[in-house]
Amino acid sequence: MSSDDFKVTDDSDEDLPKHGLKGPSPDERPHPEGRRNSQGIRIDPEAEAEHEPRRAVISALVEDDPGVLSRVSGLFSRRQFNIESLTVGPTTVENHSRITLVVEEPEPGIDQVEKQLAKLKPVIAVGELDADAVRTELVLLKVEGDEPDKVHAVTEMYDGQTLDAGPKTITVQLTGDEQEIDDAIDAFRQFGIIEIARTGYTALARGNQATVPGEKPGTADEPTRPTNAQ
Repeated sequence: MSSDDFKVTDDSDEDLPKHGLKGPSPDERPHPEGRRNSQGIRIDPEAEAEHEPRRAVISALVEDDPGVLSRVSGLFSRRQFNIESLTVGPTTVENHSRITLVVEEPEPGIDQVEKQLAKLKPVIAVGELDADAVRTELVLLKVEGDEPDKVHAVTEMYDGQTLDAGPKTITVQLTGDEQEIDDAIDAFRQFGIIEIARTGYTALARGNQATVPGEKPGTADEPTRPTNAQ
């Protein structure tokens, strides 16, 4: 048997590149597009474009462990979630607090916010509030005191309260939803706003509906930790 019997007769062998594999060169091959997130996962630009960012109000019941706020804020920093505001305060249950977050993210991001919060050990329960939830925020405004009568009139118009009045400055307190607060701030600009402090939203579900899963409105019973937290 001669060596010619072992020859490959494929006419295309002469077209093989130096590496011995058929196909386009590395420069001609398609390359994936899209950015990578903080975990290095490539994000499909078409999939990302399908989800427009929206604002969501998320409520979380947490245990008053030392450093709980640090853990929550650290989570959002690592995941690069866009937090608009964060408020925290006590609940009807001793040693429990409620955190209210306002985030602006695409739908998958909002879902991740809830899932990642639920993983934190101090978090008892977490959920997004419905659009009809009772929402309010508080703002303190310090304005120039040259026109006290007019400042007082505007304060009354927005159901506010004067907390401090001196010869040079007046400090008022206002509460309401975001649009009401924005309108009030615009009205006070005519006097010259010196300082401003806004709390961001705090919110509860309407009626007898639980604000977060497992919570029992109107009682001091401890809510059960959801078993489906991923």
